[in-house]
Amino acid sequence: MELKKDSNAVSIDMQLIVHSEKRRAAQGTHSDRQADPGALLQRRGGFQGVANGIRKWQKIEAHDLHGTQLTVEVHPRDAVPQLLKKFSLAKSTYIQGSWCLQGDKNGNTKPRQPGGKDAHAYPWDRSSLKSMSLDLRQFEKLDTYASQVTVKSDLDELVSDLVQEAHSDLERVRAIWIWICHHIEYDIMAAQEKDCQAFKPTDILRTQKTNCDGYAGLFEKMCRIAGVQCMTVPGYSKGFGYQTGQSFSGEFDHAWNAVYLEGRWHLVDSTWGSGLVDKTTSKFTFLYNEFYFLTHPALFIEDHFPDNKNWQLLKPPQSLRQFENSMYHKSEFYNKGMLSAHPETSMIRTVNGKATVTIESCAPTLFMFMLNGKQEHGLLSLRKNGMKLEVYPPTMGTHNLQIFAKGSSDIYSSVLEYTLKCNFVDFGAQLPTELHQPVGPSWFSEQMGIMKPSHPDPIIHTSDGRCSISFGVDEGISILASLHGDDGLITEETQRRYIFQLHREKRTELKVQLPHAGKFALKIFVKKRQEPGNYIFVFNYLLCCTNTKVNWPMFPESFGNWGQDNELLEPLSGVLPANRNIPFKLKLQGIAKALVKGQDTWPLTLNHEGYWEGSCSTAGCQEVYVMVLENANHNFYSYILKYKVNAQ
Repeated sequence: MELKKDSNAVSIDMQLIVHSEKRRAAQGTHSDRQADPGALLQRRGGFQGVANGIRKWQKIEAHDLHGTQLTVEVHPRDAVPQLLKKFSLAKSTYIQGSWCLQGDKNGNTKPRQPGGKDAHAYPWDRSSLKSMSLDLRQFEKLDTYASQVTVKSDLDELVSDLVQEAHSDLERVRAIWIWICHHIEYDIMAAQEKDCQAFKPTDILRTQKTNCDGYAGLFEKMCRIAGVQCMTVPGYSKGFGYQTGQSFSGEFDHAWNAVYLEGRWHLVDSTWGSGLVDKTTSKFTFLYNEFYFLTHPALFIEDHFPDNKNWQLLKPPQSLRQFENSMYHKSEFYNKGMLSAHPETSMIRTVNGKATVTIESCAPTLFMFMLNGKQEHGLLSLRKNGMKLEVYPPTMGTHNLQIFAKGSSDIYSSVLEYTLKCNFVDFGAQLPTELHQPVGPSWFSEQMGIMKPSHPDPIIHTSDGRCSISFGVDEGISILASLHGDDGLITEETQRRYIFQLHREKRTELKVQLPHAGKFALKIFVKKRQEPGNYIFVFNYLLCCTNTKVNWPMFPESFGNWGQDNELLEPLSGVLPANRNIPFKLKLQGIAKALVKGQDTWPLTLNHEGYWEGSCSTAGCQEVYVMVLENANHNFYSYILKYKVNAQ
């Protein structure tokens, strides 16, 4: 062995002699035999005791005459980096196509065990999703570059290409992470069969497929080539196939990485960063997830439990029982700006037939829910920073509750999942099937042009079956409302006939008459008048009436020429009595003449208050129409309102 020194590094030209594994074992030192199992696992750099194909590594130690120790790790050919012709014991240096690890004062490159300075406080302090301060915008150019790098020959050259645009250990790790997440597909078949071939980096590069052990092994190997300390961490996970509340035992089901940056260990999971597996089709889809890059340990512990508690990087560390019982917030919960949820346990027992869930978010967010796969049996109201959900399971037993959030994207993503235990059903709380989410006005209705509602609460109780709801409306916005019940009496044709819409200055009023006692969904839609397309659902009210004597008729039917600024004072009932003289009073904008037509025709006159008044006899007719002449120079009258006349 020959030592050569210069001002920057010590390089060693050496002849390497590798003994067999049996001879190495026979010559094992006393300190190795007595070493802590976790520390031994760490020194060997391997992923052992998991029965998943990660191979053991051999280690040879040598000393020169001056006592400087050189550690050489010898791996199976396809499982580790190629040996370098030169080793640097100085700061991480680029030599002959590879980056070399920085050594300590004794020349060791062995990754150190996590200690107190690596630990983060638990629970999460809401400061950041990351374990170090990051501005993701600084990675934009590097991410674009790394995602487009292609494999030319071997892993060393790939890493060399990736780190060309990286100027720090953080950027080198980022480039490796981005490349793996955008190029390596999760191999479901290999994971199920525990195919050892899927772990070999050469096979991973060739097939661009692997399982979680392969992801972790590849990430570790590429980091080591790049000169960054990295470890593979085995453990349990709440990933594909996880059932809420399940317990963990036996073999570990997942592997991820710890990477050493800026004097501290950090956690990454490139498997989950690359995409997801569809539960129904068992197919993998590339879907980049930033959450699992340098994740804050207090968040990482929600779905990752390492074999060695030190790798939780938490103070205090969590027990396996705590991991099993803790609420599982999916990564999208945090990606979409959620901060907390209550209850904090994954299983909820109903109280008097009701379960309540609240979520706090850092910004206004749209939510929806599904109980047993359907958007029914719940009241979801939006808050400025979160939401409140009240669920009424229709049967006793166990129910699945999923909560979804939209965030800044156009896609709702699952963020929470609860198991509901119901031992009592409140049949009085049964909700209309057509009651959609959200219920009640909110920041979203304001955003859509509906301001200052007369009824800010989502539920309206009426003792006589009638109510009047008003709100301000932005200029250029049209409102449409419909009433829905579950008894079948309100059909698609009549669901808007129990609502009469009036406009006064910049406010819209909805007069509602219920056909009978019960619970109804009053849906509110909006549309910009000058834009094509359909009305957009904004929110609904829940209308409740317990008065069994209620039996209001429909309002008169209005036609397209009924203007937005018209106002009907009487008659409001859409069904008129027979053989009666009925008074009419309306405010009509921009017309020349108005009349009422039954069996005969009766003109309406314009009074000094701006209302068109008159009366009409219902004798001898089944229908009565209000008609207007918009241009005095024309003789064509338009229908604007239609009434039915009761049979004699």
